[in-house]
Amino acid sequence: MLSEQEDSARMSKELAMVDLTVAMEIDIAGMRIKDPNVEKLLSIFKDLEFKNFAKEITSCNSDVHRDACYKTISSLEEFKKIMLEMKKKLEFVLDTETTSEHPMEAKLVGISFCWKEGEAYYVALCSKPCAKGVDLEAVIKELKPILEDEHVKKIGQNIKYDKLVLSNYGIDIKGIAHDTMIASYLLNPSRMSHGLDDIAFEFLDHKMTSIDELLGTGKKRVTMDMVDIEKVSMYSCADSDVTLRLKNIFEKELFKKELESLFRDIELPLVDVLSDMERNGIKIDVNFLKETSSDMDNELLALIKDIYKIAGEEFNINSPKQLSKILFEKLGLPIVKKTKTGISTDVEVLEKLSPLHPLPKELLRYRELSKLKSTYVDALPELINKKTGRLHTSFNQAVTATGRLSSSNPNLQNIPIKTEEGRKIRKAFIGEKGNFIMSADYSQIELRILAHLSKDPDLIAAFENDRDVHSHTASLIFGVNEKEVTSEMRANAKTVNFGIIYGISAFGLGKGLGIDPGGAQQFIDSYFERYPAVRVYMEDKIEEARSTGYVTTLFNRRRYIPEINTGGMRERQQAERIAINTPVQGSAADLIKIAMINIHKSMKEKTIKSLMTLQVHDELVFEVPKNELDIMKELVKEEMEGAVKLLVPVKVSVQYGKNWLEMEG
Repeated sequence: MLSEQEDSARMSKELAMVDLTVAMEIDIAGMRIKDPNVEKLLSIFKDLEFKNFAKEITSCNSDVHRDACYKTISSLEEFKKIMLEMKKKLEFVLDTETTSEHPMEAKLVGISFCWKEGEAYYVALCSKPCAKGVDLEAVIKELKPILEDEHVKKIGQNIKYDKLVLSNYGIDIKGIAHDTMIASYLLNPSRMSHGLDDIAFEFLDHKMTSIDELLGTGKKRVTMDMVDIEKVSMYSCADSDVTLRLKNIFEKELFKKELESLFRDIELPLVDVLSDMERNGIKIDVNFLKETSSDMDNELLALIKDIYKIAGEEFNINSPKQLSKILFEKLGLPIVKKTKTGISTDVEVLEKLSPLHPLPKELLRYRELSKLKSTYVDALPELINKKTGRLHTSFNQAVTATGRLSSSNPNLQNIPIKTEEGRKIRKAFIGEKGNFIMSADYSQIELRILAHLSKDPDLIAAFENDRDVHSHTASLIFGVNEKEVTSEMRANAKTVNFGIIYGISAFGLGKGLGIDPGGAQQFIDSYFERYPAVRVYMEDKIEEARSTGYVTTLFNRRRYIPEINTGGMRERQQAERIAINTPVQGSAADLIKIAMINIHKSMKEKTIKSLMTLQVHDELVFEVPKNELDIMKELVKEEMEGAVKLLVPVKVSVQYGKNWLEMEG
């Protein structure tokens, strides 16, 4: 009854009423919105990684531009004056402006130079008699001696691009002393981007003019040679000026974090190696790919018919919505996973449903074949350079957090080799007439590095005695003689061996082996009983990451893992796996980079005609004339096996053949 709760009701009313008798001083002017404290706000946005907000409040007219003096050089007379000045310098930044982001297709529009912060010069180039700018041939002739002088230090942002572009004009840049993109990458490999825009903003609080602002976007996008010379000049000079400023910051940071040797002795020399590999390219058998495409078309048509027959009706196989209706409504298969857009029909779902019904298995086959056909079989011929007749991929030094190289445009490191069709694509990679394809592959390099890092006596002994390490591990885990190890035991031990490197959990191992997590945990426990020093190594690495915030490779490459202390449970578990794996995988990356540098140097010294063409994880691929086959087999094996001295022998398998698939030892 309300009458019984009268006091409570009156108190509630009193609490809800605004007291109008309280004296208040109101400063209307003080309530007006003021300009933000940009410095404090910028600091907050940076801490929270609100990059777009941070850039919005940062003016393009930062300290970088305030006192800058940028000059456009558009006559031969002006250019020669600048050249006289440049010849006195021991180092300078250069930045090319071109018509394409693909260096093998790019034409020079201009080059900017900077040797003092706040001063830069843009040399506008012209290849036509009446055009505005300095004659291209005259500039190339003047620049060639100084750019090829290894005693004059060259600085750049992604200088491999500039090196490749200038190589198209007969200039081989030597004396590369700094690359700000690579320096940024070494200082923090987990950073999302090492592009000039991002690192200039992070380290200089400077907002660069973006390439999209200069060239436009979509259908309105133009090429650099169509933009007003003065606009290009300001853009290019700013790039060179900012690059020099960043170089001066990064140099100190690299030294402070003991990354100088890794930068100077491995990453910078690798620029020359990778630029040569990209320029070399690789020959593709276009006719073979056309035949393969036709065969795949026929197989896909047959698959589609089978899918329709099993489903009992025709539908759009590529439509998740229609596929979902067939699988879960018509066939009544169990729902495995849901997403924001509906029921998932991804690869993981289809794999789980495959044992329950024949349709998911056929759908997986269809997807695999369609992807191979569109990504490689049909795409690769379209990417062949018309001038060279070869395929030129790009090797990226500043992408993966572990230090491994990646490949793009096209990605030749992701060609699947677990299926027959995936392996078949390798057959399309051939040599010029009479040349062989030679492949050199490190044998179990990550396990050998694990043995070296952990110093586990039993694991070291297995490699020293040249045992089959998977059979050896199987014999220890299952408690049998190595001769009694079955193929199934070896396969399980192999999964455990490689899983341990990645800090695999009992759940993950159980999934890989097709057993319950309890049984998988027994495998892991048994492994550590046999290799106790490996467990100690893993625990030490996790503790190292917790105390320092990062882990290092054999060559002091760092990977920061802040989540190991700050993340939730899942993030911490993932961080622990990274702490275990990075020193192993990162050291393997360092090792093959050293091998590449040494092979490249040796090939130059011996004036060998063979070409290094590809790097795929632990494998190097070469194109070799028949008369150089023996010398290359010996040279490559020797340099790869001797790149780094480990506590265990390093072994390399060398094979050759007419294509990348069909090879012999």
